[in-house]
Amino acid sequence: MELKPIDRRTNLSREEFIESYLKPKKPVIFTDLIKDWPARDKWTFEWLRKTHGQIDVPLIDKHYHDPDKYFKIAKTMKFGDYLDLVESNEPIDLRIFLFDIFKKVPELANDIQYPTIMDGFIKSYKFMFFGGKDSITNLHYDMDCSNVFLTQFQTRKKIILFGPEQSKKLYHHPYTVMSHFDPENPDFDKFPAAQNLTGYEATFGHGETAFIPSLWWHHIRYVDGGYSLALRANDSIFTFVKGGYNLVRHQLVDRGMTKMLGAKWKDWKETKAAERAIDLV
Repeated sequence: MELKPIDRRTNLSREEFIESYLKPKKPVIFTDLIKDWPARDKWTFEWLRKTHGQIDVPLIDKHYHDPDKYFKIAKTMKFGDYLDLVESNEPIDLRIFLFDIFKKVPELANDIQYPTIMDGFIKSYKFMFFGGKDSITNLHYDMDCSNVFLTQFQTRKKIILFGPEQSKKLYHHPYTVMSHFDPENPDFDKFPAAQNLTGYEATFGHGETAFIPSLWWHHIRYVDGGYSLALRANDSIFTFVKGGYNLVRHQLVDRGMTKMLGAKWKDWKETKAAERAIDLV
């Protein structure tokens, strides 16, 4: 398995971004995409806790994808109390995932600006993510198939990316956007085809933005407890349609079969993923 460093760019123009990264679907780290956002300096742990600490937030844990707890919220907590846990920089098995904080605190939208680096930003579809030190977002590609601009605040994240052409080597579970391969702790006995993977990696920090191209697989680890904001943009009718297909497939097939068959359905998906990769070893 080979992991190349992701390009890091400052003052990247719209024209060069489109030609060098968007069109060829190549990841990049922007060091200054949000330099003019009020949120860059304003959204500290202390400020969020002081101004919005009383809202209730949904939390998930490591069982989020288990057949008996599939996509279920583990608990709710006051935002301020949760931020205390995150800022302690101790490992915790609780994350805020795909959280539209702007619905609960609309005025926060005044602190961000949609980039002009490309067209097609989906302004109604923006989410924040929070996690403790060493929390993991397992390998997946985003169900809606948008291009993602993931901006980190205060602390650091590590990201590992693979292109969509690597899906079989990643043991892509059918009817999902998930893989159970861990690129930071690779088990090549269980996933032998993954030895032939080629991907990208980077650690990025406060005020930096990772561009994750449409359909690209990503594994994310919180190097420190912290939070990020994901903005999405769509530049293709193909990916828009595929995103709708993924949603229907997930809701009707995967969730339905998980409800009916539980662990047996998970085992079937793992078996099919291994069969598809057998010729790539």
